[in-house]
This record gives sequence, C-alpha cells and structure tokens, in this order.
Amino acid sequence: MRLRTLTLAAASGAALLAAGVLPANASGTARPATARPATAQEGSVSAADLLAKVTSCSQISNGKYKTDDETSATVPVCGKNGAVFWKADMDIDCDGQRTSKCSESTDPWYQDDTAFHQSDGKPLRADSLPYVVVPSSSSIWNYSSAGIKGGGVVAVIYNNKVEYAVVGDTGPTKIIGEASYATANALGIDPDPETGGADSGVTYILFKNSQVSPIESHSAAVTLGDKLAKQFLANN
Repeated sequence: MRLRTLTLAAASGAALLAAGVLPANASGTARPATARPATAQEGSVSAADLLAKVTSCSQISNGKYKTDDETSATVPVCGKNGAVFWKADMDIDCDGQRTSKCSESTDPWYQDDTAFHQSDGKPLRADSLPYVVVPSSSSIWNYSSAGIKGGGVVAVIYNNKVEYAVVGDTGPTKIIGEASYATANALGIDPDPETGGADSGVTYILFKNSQVSPIESHSAAVTLGDKLAKQFLANN
C-alpha cells in the first residue's frame, strides 16, 4: 500500500516540466502515456445493472475517508443487503511479489508484502492478480466486523466495465480507493504505480462473507463474483 501525497505528485510534475523530460523507468526510457486497452466484460452481470443498485448510500462507517493524503474526507462506506460499497478514485498498488512491473525501480512506495497471502504463503502478485486494498481497521470502520475478509470478492466498476477482484491488501486508516496493477490494467486504467490511476469514477462493491480459494485464482473470483452479483441484484 503506497502513501502518495498531492504535494509530492505536484512537485514531481513541476520538476519534470521544468526539466523538459518525461517520467522514466529504471532503464531511463520514457514511459508511454497511452491508455491500456480494457479486456472483455467479465461475468454476465452488466455494470449498469450493478450501478443502478448503488445510487444512494446508507452510511455504515463512523466517518468518511480521504482519497489521498491531502484531500478532504468525502467518501463514506455504504451498506446494502449482502455487500458494502464505496465510490472513489483508484490509486495503484504494486506491492507484493517483486516483478519487472512492480518493484523498487517502478514504484517509489513499493513494499514486498501484502496483508493477505497466496495458498503457498507468498505475497500476492499485483501485476497479474486483480485485488483491492481496504482501509486498515480503525474507529472509522472495521472491515472484518462488516463481513469483509481477505480473499473476499469485489466487483470493481469503471467506464461501464465490471472487473472481479479479491480483497488482497490493507492500507492507511484514513484513505480509501486503491487496487492492484492488474485491476487497473483490466479496466483500461493506466496501471503505472507512480503516474497512473483514475482520479474518480470507480465503484467498489465488496460482497460480505465471501472468500475465493485459493485467493490467487482469478478465474475462481470471476465465477463466484458473477454468482454473488446476481444475488446482489435479486436482494436489493
């Protein structure tokens, strides 16, 4: 889970503009700013049908969250039958197993572990596994008391597309809105952990008391997610 401030991002951008250069990776070559193509729709439930069920919020958190360190707290956690949800931005989590896409050379906030681990005990792999970060338990909200657990299924919705992910990591107690490199990439969001992400427009629906086993099986997350999404539509 990375801690990225608007001040740091702005300062970095100003320095790059002043120098007349683009962000570069470890080899010194410029990173392209082109958007990643989104993959085909996952499951049989449409983004529109899911979004129609989360138009209003029955707040279950004791307060609201920030989307970044220096923004105001505006995002509540909302409750529905069988799920909780929030609408926020998407910052990119590249934590976990060290790869060519996720490491100290690509992510200034990189950490080599995740809160939840694969069935073999290794950290999750952010560049290949779609996962979502939940705020660590605090007086604002305790995810576990709401029936949310590691490996739980999440429907992530952006730009009229649904991507199924798992709860894979925890983050700061006051910030919300983060998902893995693979989640962003699948949704057509720039997955660069330093310069990518989405400023707004991302909906996260977390299904209560669900758990994918093994956590690293994305196909299992899609199968269970599609089933739970249908139940969600029927019960709300």
